[in-house]
Amino acid sequence: MDIRYIEQSKIFVIETENTSYCIGALYDEGFLTHLYYGDKLEIADASYLLKLVDQYGTPSSVMRDRSSFLDRFPFEYSTNNVGDYRKSSIEITDVNGHSSVSFSYESHNIYKGKKKLEGLPATFGSEADSMTLDITAIDKATGLKAVLSYSVFEGIDAITRSIRFVNTSNAPIMLDKAMSMTMDMDNEGYELLTLHGSWARERAMDFREIGYGDTSIESFRGESSHQLQPFMALVQNGDSEDTGKVYGFSFIYSGNFEAGVCRSQFDSLRLYMGICQKNFRWKLGAGEEFQAPEVVTVYSSEGLGRMRRTFHDLYRNHLIRSKYKDKERPILINNWEATYFDFDNEKLLAIAREAKKSGIEMLVMDDGWFGERNDDNSSLGDWYVNEKKLKGGLKKLVDDVNAIGLKFGIWMEPEMISPVSKLYDEHPDWAIKTADREPCRSRNQYVLDITRKEVSDYVYSRIKDILSSANIEYLKWDMNRQLCDLGSLGLSADSQGELSHRYVLAVYDLMERLVKDFPDLLLENCSGGGARFDAGMLYYSPQIWCSDDTDAIERLKIQEGTSLIFPLSTMGAHVSDCPNHTVGRTTPFKTRGNVALAGTFGYELDITKIPQEDRDDIPRQVAEYHKYNELVRTGDYYRYASYQRNHEFDAYGVISKDKKKALITYVQVMAKPNTTNRILKVKGLDDKKIYRIEGTDVEALGATIRKVGLVMPSLNGDFRSELIYLVAKD
Repeated sequence: MDIRYIEQSKIFVIETENTSYCIGALYDEGFLTHLYYGDKLEIADASYLLKLVDQYGTPSSVMRDRSSFLDRFPFEYSTNNVGDYRKSSIEITDVNGHSSVSFSYESHNIYKGKKKLEGLPATFGSEADSMTLDITAIDKATGLKAVLSYSVFEGIDAITRSIRFVNTSNAPIMLDKAMSMTMDMDNEGYELLTLHGSWARERAMDFREIGYGDTSIESFRGESSHQLQPFMALVQNGDSEDTGKVYGFSFIYSGNFEAGVCRSQFDSLRLYMGICQKNFRWKLGAGEEFQAPEVVTVYSSEGLGRMRRTFHDLYRNHLIRSKYKDKERPILINNWEATYFDFDNEKLLAIAREAKKSGIEMLVMDDGWFGERNDDNSSLGDWYVNEKKLKGGLKKLVDDVNAIGLKFGIWMEPEMISPVSKLYDEHPDWAIKTADREPCRSRNQYVLDITRKEVSDYVYSRIKDILSSANIEYLKWDMNRQLCDLGSLGLSADSQGELSHRYVLAVYDLMERLVKDFPDLLLENCSGGGARFDAGMLYYSPQIWCSDDTDAIERLKIQEGTSLIFPLSTMGAHVSDCPNHTVGRTTPFKTRGNVALAGTFGYELDITKIPQEDRDDIPRQVAEYHKYNELVRTGDYYRYASYQRNHEFDAYGVISKDKKKALITYVQVMAKPNTTNRILKVKGLDDKKIYRIEGTDVEALGATIRKVGLVMPSLNGDFRSELIYLVAKD
């Protein structure tokens, strides 16, 4: 890694191990221009890169038609209302009611390490393993400054970007739009890859042609990722895992976002990502600052596979902070699909006793333990134990579970309030809503306005009291509805546009307080399944519930899309009952276990009622988890086949960093008559090492396995699967 400034040509060069990113500060006006991002350049004299912008002329040479220059120039951070008619990076309203903005280079600072982003999750690095470039630019007409930050990390081909705005004028400026990044580049036949979905079918891959104008995604629901994930990639060679250029972008943020690419009349592309402009307006007073969230950029010349492994390494090493990041997580059993709201001490303890026999390590009590919560129509906000269900209170139950030999975890939904609750009776004004309008209910609940200190403090006091009352070692933090009716009594009329972003900041503040006060707590985020499976949440919790759909076949698609960005160690994945509660499908217990191994692994069923054959198989699955988890948690992920695309079978592998071990998961989704065994060419092994398939006498060189392939087992029936474990010989 390296960052340097070449004074003679006024070019910044940002380098990772295999990539280069170049920015120019050009002409008398100091326009910041994007020069290059791609395979690493051997730059001795960067002046050659300036030839790329000669075609546009100079601002002074085209004064009679300046907009022609501005409308073609490859900006590093684009202007607004000054002659560039492409997508703007920023929009403002100044004291005169005007919206024009154009930034010019003022200064820069290159330093080792990486600074925190105030109030926001972001990647981190030390002086030994990271470097940062801060470029300060100014709009001289308004006095608005922009500090563009770029960071790189030792051994990882990723560059993080963020921007901070400073109002140096004596009058307020309204930020009406503030993208975290834009980037202008040539079009080399790219498609746009995004991830779409809904509840129970999150993060499906979608490839689209980039037409003229805007091809984009956005979410203004107050959450990040049920319908659309804050991620996009430009892909040059279709869905190839191994070939073609790929530019990937992941937003470290858990709220409203927009991202996309604009194709201009000249066939150039402008990429952008940031907080969604809809429902956003931020009042920036004189001397005040606004920090926009961080974007991670990854360039790969070796297809989607190299991109995904780069994201995995960055997030494992420079985003997740939890002590559990590098630890095997306890195998848990959650009572939700086992009992729903209908449980008491004895039901939970019966599950715990049977779970202990099978080697399961933690019982998690889900929704229904508080207030008068016997269904999902009441009591959110009343975080007091319902002793009609839990006789003797929460501590007694926890102590009893601990005495059986299991850890204990609990579910909460702290951001919500039920209209039927004691809290709402006392504080109806604490719900987010607009004046004189009945707020919209979803799941018969409202959202608490945690941007107000008194509300946030109440919420945290209840979380803290519950967690402090007993030996609770795990918390599942849920958030089951989207935001609307945006209005806050805590904000003035001209600041209501700040509510959506302030809400996300308040969530982050609550979680930061939580992880500081309870550093040994295993926190798992959840939002109606996977509606907040985003990089922002990983800063606080090392794992996120991937989807409420636990069907093994549906999970193949969900987990494939998720793995484009996020390491397997972050995916909450459980073995559930059949017929599956979401899709009604029945799959073999073995396949359910094999698919769940590509995640945190646990159980979502009533172990006292499942078939004895399945119950007897749990100790084997538990043993496999302990055997393979370190490899799954730390290894490099390779995708060999996609059921999402071929509609017949799925195959992926995890290979240890030292190339000595590999675990391949093969799932035959649909059986075919009168066919031969499949051959799977396994990438990622050491070509020169000899590997043995455990449990057989088959041995082969890594190069042979890559070029010729492995014969997959013959499986009779739909939804069958096998694990293939390869170990290198000494």
